[in-house]
Amino acid sequence: MALGRLLIFVIFCVWFSRYGCSHSFSHSICSLSFAPKKNALRWSAAKVPPPRPRRIILVRHGQSEGNVDESVYTRVADPKIALTEKGRAEAEECGEMIKELIEQDKVDSWKVYFYVSPYRRTLETLKNLARPFERSRIAGLREEPRLREQDFGNFQDREKMRIEKSIRMLYGRFFYRFPNGESAADVYDRITGFRETLRSDIDVGRFQPPGQRNPNMNLVIVSHGLTLRVFLMRWYKWTVEQFEGLNNFRNGKALVMEKGYGGRYSLLVHHTEEELREFGLTDDMLMDQEWQKFARPGELNYDCPTMNSFFTHFDDECSTDPS
Repeated sequence: MALGRLLIFVIFCVWFSRYGCSHSFSHSICSLSFAPKKNALRWSAAKVPPPRPRRIILVRHGQSEGNVDESVYTRVADPKIALTEKGRAEAEECGEMIKELIEQDKVDSWKVYFYVSPYRRTLETLKNLARPFERSRIAGLREEPRLREQDFGNFQDREKMRIEKSIRMLYGRFFYRFPNGESAADVYDRITGFRETLRSDIDVGRFQPPGQRNPNMNLVIVSHGLTLRVFLMRWYKWTVEQFEGLNNFRNGKALVMEKGYGGRYSLLVHHTEEELREFGLTDDMLMDQEWQKFARPGELNYDCPTMNSFFTHFDDECSTDPS
């Protein structure tokens, strides 16, 4: 057996020395030798996800002409309504606040990436909000139509709109659909699509420059009051009742979702409990935010306060427990 192997080896050496190694043959040998190792390295690198952004900052547009005079909606298309002078100042002030917040991290590599609704008032808000930032600090910008305002139905007659909003309060703020427009439930559907895009962007680090893995990225979403409340509802899986208890963002103000100790985003990292109660968070919602503050991505809250408040028979079990 050993003699046979030796003979085969001698024949191969003679053939190799006489005819040499063709390019394709040598390429195959190299591929066999090194491709698995390279692929293993690529696979190993692909397993390590890019760092998650440090914050997701939600900003409502500054004061608009429609906020001051509702009759504007009867003659100007909603997407074309501009900011007031006060609204532009609010936006720039919000940008200063965001920059100061990020600079408190005491790191040199921080950057911001913007998502913005295509409406005029949100685009003008972003232009003024970004004034405090140097070009080198802005990683990118994406105009995102799914972040647009709830559609109230083209040009809006003031008296008719007043009646429609009264009917909405009777029917339910979340499910009532304006004629030729949307309900908050419709906004929820498109925000669900945006959320999946955002999560994908985060998972692959799409807003990061090629080859970079910056852990100090901050995402800023410039949108509208109801749209941002629906975004929070979708992100944190709040109920319809919890959504309807929320108050609107003030013009030119921000709400900060900041990465907690385990890597999930919580409103309680930056904001106080009092601030969140003013926004409309209940005890159950605050308990969940406290959990989000320490939990890791992918973990489930098995002590979900929403479940405990929904299934009231749990209280009966506790009252009859002999222990």
